Amino acid sequence: MAATKKIEEALAHIREAEKSLKTSLLKWKPDYDVAADEYNAAATCYKTAKQYTQCRECLLKAVEYYKLNRSFFSAAKCLDQAVLISKEMGDLDNVFKFCERAACMYQEHGIPDTGALSLDKGAKIIEHQLPEKALHLYEHAVDIVMIEDRPRQAAEYQSKVNRINVKLQKYDAATDSIRREIGYHQASENNPAIGRLAVALVLVQLARGDPVAAEKAFREWGAYCDQEEVSTLEMLIQAFDEEDGDMARKALNSPFIKHMDVEYAKLARSLPIPKTSQESKKPGVTDTYPPYTSSAAADVGSITKGVADTSISQGEDEDLDLC
Repeated sequence: MAATKKIEEALAHIREAEKSLKTSLLKWKPDYDVAADEYNAAATCYKTAKQYTQCRECLLKAVEYYKLNRSFFSAAKCLDQAVLISKEMGDLDNVFKFCERAACMYQEHGIPDTGALSLDKGAKIIEHQLPEKALHLYEHAVDIVMIEDRPRQAAEYQSKVNRINVKLQKYDAATDSIRREIGYHQASENNPAIGRLAVALVLVQLARGDPVAAEKAFREWGAYCDQEEVSTLEMLIQAFDEEDGDMARKALNSPFIKHMDVEYAKLARSLPIPKTSQESKKPGVTDTYPPYTSSAAADVGSITKGVADTSISQGEDEDLDLC
């Protein structure tokens, strides 16, 4: 009975919306603002009655008329509601689509940070079922906040890009995205985070099957690591260099590696351990890895500058079309 009453109430709001769009001899222009508000109210009634298809249709009509009235904030809020309704319907493709449109609307209204938050929320909804599309939403969020020159917030979203790349075993892309996050942390002078990312970068390079690149990453960013991290990475790189499986297992069982973010901890467990062979050890190799010289300090200026110049043009035209 309550649901039927709400449906009747929704239909009454729709009639009012249609009435406000009509013109006459004395009314030359449709009243888009009233129409949008009435469709929004109808959507609320349908949501209460759990009529999600009709609810979403009304929300999208409200978006259309708010746009015609240049009420971009109200249009974006309706799209956020459409995201939640699509989640209830299990329509994750439209979750992706509506998040992109909402972010565009928030940017038009002049509050890009809210747009980035909308993208972040949508990405969390679809991350498990549609990781590739979630990856795109997080990358879009990074681009938006970097327009406002906020590297600390960009690093937060970039870390999610890194984890999805690792989860999808896109190790080349993960290498690039981790370096990009390092640049954001340098710009915000968050040195401890750089040390943790140095460990992640070494693990990704080893997963790529490139111990030489892993050693270079360690030498480049090892100065930011804690002493425990330095000792473990030295042991790990030496183990792969000497193909010493026992030493590699000992390094990968280090507590701080086990307690890294879930995707990196899984990556560490899945690394191909070299076969233990004393005969395969290279002659003249000592038990301690040679001292390294970090070039990180010299690169701070150039990388920080590179962060500020991060390109956000890719996909910009497509995103504006979504509006």
